[in-house]
Amino acid sequence: MDSDLAIRLLADTLLAAAKISMPLLLATLVVGVLVSIVQVVTQIQEMTLTFVPKLIVLMGICLAFGSWMMSVAVDLSRQMFELAGRL
Repeated sequence: MDSDLAIRLLADTLLAAAKISMPLLLATLVVGVLVSIVQVVTQIQEMTLTFVPKLIVLMGICLAFGSWMMSVAVDLSRQMFELAGRL
């Protein structure tokens, strides 16, 4: 394995990780900002108020985008195994 192949594999892995995590991170960011705004306006500082909505949204995102996330991970794994078979 030469260094070009190793760098390409690393880049593909990091890109797949970014693709998989991006919907979860963006949804958590949006919900966190909205809940923070509500907390500031109502002056309610309850820890469960920030945790429960994020958890519910994350479960929804996993249900909505789970198959796509799994296909990205499977495609990356398939690519890795094909390259390992050629070496």
